[in-house]
Amino acid sequence: MKNLYAKLGFIVAVVALFTFFALPVKEKIKLGLDLKGGMHLVLKVQTDDAIKIVTDQAVLQMEEEMKKAGVKYDRVDRSGYDKVVVNNYDLEKERDMETIVKENFSDWTSSSSNGKYVLTIKPNVALQIRDQAVEQAKETIRNRIDQFGVSEPVIQRQGIGGTSDSLLVQLPGVEDPQRVKNLIRNTAVLELKLVQDGPVGTKEALLSKYNNVIPEGTEIVRGSAGREEQGFYLVKKVSAITGADLKDASVGKDEYGSPAVNFRLKSEGSRKFYKVTSENQGQRLAIILDGIVESAPSINAAISDSGIIQGHFTYDQAKDLSLTLRSGSLPASILYMEERTIGPSLGADSIRTGLRAMVAALLLVIIFMLVYYKVSGLNAVVALILNTIITMGALAYFRATLTLPGIAGLILSIGMAVDANVLIFERIREDLRAGKSVKSAIDDGFKKAFVTIFDSNLTTVISAIFLFQFGSGPIKGFAVTLIIGIAASMFTACYVSKVIFELDMSLRKKVNTLSI
Repeated sequence: MKNLYAKLGFIVAVVALFTFFALPVKEKIKLGLDLKGGMHLVLKVQTDDAIKIVTDQAVLQMEEEMKKAGVKYDRVDRSGYDKVVVNNYDLEKERDMETIVKENFSDWTSSSSNGKYVLTIKPNVALQIRDQAVEQAKETIRNRIDQFGVSEPVIQRQGIGGTSDSLLVQLPGVEDPQRVKNLIRNTAVLELKLVQDGPVGTKEALLSKYNNVIPEGTEIVRGSAGREEQGFYLVKKVSAITGADLKDASVGKDEYGSPAVNFRLKSEGSRKFYKVTSENQGQRLAIILDGIVESAPSINAAISDSGIIQGHFTYDQAKDLSLTLRSGSLPASILYMEERTIGPSLGADSIRTGLRAMVAALLLVIIFMLVYYKVSGLNAVVALILNTIITMGALAYFRATLTLPGIAGLILSIGMAVDANVLIFERIREDLRAGKSVKSAIDDGFKKAFVTIFDSNLTTVISAIFLFQFGSGPIKGFAVTLIIGIAASMFTACYVSKVIFELDMSLRKKVNTLSI
């Protein structure tokens, strides 16, 4: 009896512990996107942009190193997204050029012909930059979403092995999808570029000033719908500084008293900013966000470590912009590949439908067990109820997210829990028909059925592990609930049920029959 009391005490302790984990259910169990409502996005990181930024920095570095070495040249440009081209350099300084490349551009291959020196980024380095760009974009988006206040977001690389350039973003409970989209996308690439000409009312009018041929080393950028920023600008192709050089940003006011964004630069960014502003006083510097000129102030003095982004922002827009800058600039622009918004009412309907299905399945299983296995069916019913409590408690403890497929996983685990009881009970029936005593039939029934139950559950768990490893969102939710449900059913069907039988036999003086 002491051994039996110890087993009962253990079961009560386990159930009490998981009940504590589970309550209150509304606070402890997190709901997934399909139940709570929210946004589902698939984003593609334009990794060519990241290589362009590295190439732009190489252009500036090449100019600086050639000046130090006394190598004369016409200009240094970026060609495509991965090449640096030095035009009309002093051929007598070929050895100096080779020394510059060897000491400063180990990640680049070089070639020269017809007065041009060309650097091309190595394929393995380009691949590494692309991978880093996607990882940085993932972390930057996560920082922005966390600061925005979205609870339990899912932000991960999409694809087998997590090597693609696409990101899956799921944001449960989002009530303002457009603002979140803007927050993710804003300042995808922040660039400060010297203005060569503009603003001009139309792109065609700007091009006509140059006989419809854009000058080498420049590009045309559209202005925002502000006052002096309307129209089109001709700007230097190479950025003076980018969002990667920013240290901090905060909401401030411009000279008109309108919301603006103040920013501070890192040490290297400050050095580059000082160099550009000191050498180009009187020129205009375009502040470009997402390929659009937000403002183009004149450079009146050398500036080292700070500046202001003026636009025609509302306070919320300035706040969101400063937030995205603080959390880090995205290393490349973002393309929306897929977007779905799920309303909270649809999520509530899913919860009601899922819970009704689960309750209906539970009731039908209980009725079947009581009718088919008579009084012994009560044993299975108790085990089933405890299985549900333990499963919900485990979900709460591991902070798993409950999704609609997760509810399906719970329903399936209920069926598998009963399946284990059915295997055990049928073994007991066979032994009773063979003339064995009740105690012997129960002991042998649990012992012989255990191997079959363990094998079948193990194969299911392995399948669920693969679903969790390679699935996303709801599929992971299904896998988690299934694994937890199976573990709980092994405990309740193989351990709790046997203890209940032992308790029943201990309470009766003579056990000659079993209602099964």
